[in-house]
Amino acid sequence: MAHLALVGDSIFDNEAYTVGGPAVIKQVRKRIPIGWRATLAAVDGARIDGIAGQLSRLPADVDRLIVSVGGNDVLDLIPLLDSPVTRSVQAVAMIGDAARTFEDAYRVMLDSCLHVDRHASICTIYSGNFPDREFQHVARTALSPFNDAIIRIGVEHGLTIIDLRLVCSAAADYANPIEPSSAGGEKIAKAIVRAATGDGGWERSARIIG
Repeated sequence: MAHLALVGDSIFDNEAYTVGGPAVIKQVRKRIPIGWRATLAAVDGARIDGIAGQLSRLPADVDRLIVSVGGNDVLDLIPLLDSPVTRSVQAVAMIGDAARTFEDAYRVMLDSCLHVDRHASICTIYSGNFPDREFQHVARTALSPFNDAIIRIGVEHGLTIIDLRLVCSAAADYANPIEPSSAGGEKIAKAIVRAATGDGGWERSARIIG
């Protein structure tokens, strides 16, 4: 028997955005194997530096973690997109510097998670569903170095990586530009269960689920 915990932000703690539909945690509990337990530790609005507090509140018997965090940290960087530059290389450098700072913080956070579950699964940051198509394209491009950091860290540790860009690929998957709807939550829940069960056991090498 296993006790699965979801830590992170509103990707998992999405009940406020489901318009009465089931939230991610309810859909996970519906799909996990008989005898398993699932706990929601994620908090809407959480950032990377908030994961330590979530871990400290986990039940003692939690042995499997799914982690989805970083989107709110990146949202804080949106003003960078309006920073004046004289050469495009400066814009690339600014995003690169921000991504390195993000990666450093993500590594520290993940180390704490791996003390709870050394085979924890992690999620990329999805691209959202912004009504401004030009901004949507910019957001998708600007997110790439942050997702690259998440994926590289996951591969280094041999973790399962849920690529939310592939999971939430339709407009109906979003309740607003950045939050998952109940329909999107169902897709996320299915990916979580695939990651947690590992087809009968934890994978010992990195894999990406989409």
